[in-house]
Amino acid sequence: MESESIKNEARNKNWYYSALAFIRVRSKNIHNRIIDKDGVCKIMNPLPTTHKLRIFRYSKLVDSSWTYTLVAFLAVLFASWFSFAVFYFLICFTHGDLEPEHLPEFQKKNNYKPCIYDIRNFASCFLFSMEAQHTLGYGIKAPTDQCPEAIFVNSMHCIIGFIMQGFMAAIIFSKMTKPRLRSKTLLFSKYAVIFPRNGKLCFGFRVGDIRTGYIIQATVRAFFIKSIRTDEGEKLHHTQAEIKMQTDDCVNSFFFNWPTVMYHVIDDTSPLYYISPSDLCQQRFEIMVIIEGVDENTGQVTQARSSYLPNEIIWGSTFVSLINYDDLREEYQVDFSKFDTFVPISTPLCSAAYREEYTGMQKARLHSHLKLNFTPRQSIGEIPLQTISKLQACINISDSRDVD
Repeated sequence: MESESIKNEARNKNWYYSALAFIRVRSKNIHNRIIDKDGVCKIMNPLPTTHKLRIFRYSKLVDSSWTYTLVAFLAVLFASWFSFAVFYFLICFTHGDLEPEHLPEFQKKNNYKPCIYDIRNFASCFLFSMEAQHTLGYGIKAPTDQCPEAIFVNSMHCIIGFIMQGFMAAIIFSKMTKPRLRSKTLLFSKYAVIFPRNGKLCFGFRVGDIRTGYIIQATVRAFFIKSIRTDEGEKLHHTQAEIKMQTDDCVNSFFFNWPTVMYHVIDDTSPLYYISPSDLCQQRFEIMVIIEGVDENTGQVTQARSSYLPNEIIWGSTFVSLINYDDLREEYQVDFSKFDTFVPISTPLCSAAYREEYTGMQKARLHSHLKLNFTPRQSIGEIPLQTISKLQACINISDSRDVD
């Protein structure tokens, strides 16, 4: 409980909990997040003025809320009904169908054939517009061959109504099956961890799926985003470097049916190679993580995103296991209440580069009579020149013995 309260205080006050000295260190360099924890990209692309007026674009209607979409549909439908009702009213009015002696109850007596049967006023035209657009077919109102203009308008009305209904059906289907809804069930751990595995430091985080349907061909990718300065002095903002992720021996894809810890081996090709626990307080970078796969129910590709800042990376911890076997039910159960739970683990408090340097010096020491006075420090840049000279001497002595 005490450690959790310290973490909450650190998040609220922008403190970073340093694993190196177990003290709170004020973080002066806070990276402005590009990807929110829920996967929303915080980049606004301004649209031209002409695009801002297109409120009925397909992509906007699909991405908007149901309320906005339904209101837009109702507005378009009423506008269509009203517009064609005006056309029908003008046709009937110019033909004389609205004169008292040409009303429906006097048409048979006066042997009069109107443009549209059973039209009395504008309300009748509005009802006929609805029936014609949606092919309701009540059987009373119908066009005749008396007015060619009525036949043309009715034909155009049917075509436009068919296009509108198909467009609306496509939008509703896309909204109900869009991958974004599926991506909401894909979870990322709140924190990332750095832990040792098989003699290497690893960066890892946990992914899970709370839905029963499987994600086929699931893949996880990660990108290291940081602003750098070139040798010529040019500052490059938000450069990207892909981080190779894996789980166990699966590199390209994995069977994603239970929560899995994805990890990245920090080697000499990793952008995290020279970062130590104390460096996390001062570094300004962001690690964006992406999980992609195919939903077995809809066959659509879904994608979920999240990101981790330096103050969201816990050094020297690993995630607890979530899977337990139920002997009574004879099945495995996943406890998602521990999804973000991690426990401390013995981890070197130095960068991966310094650790490999230290390991190499220890191996060289085994083949040399020299006794090295070496103490691990925070980063590889703090190795004294005298120690490096001794290391070179050890290597030379070892090489000469191998030659002999």
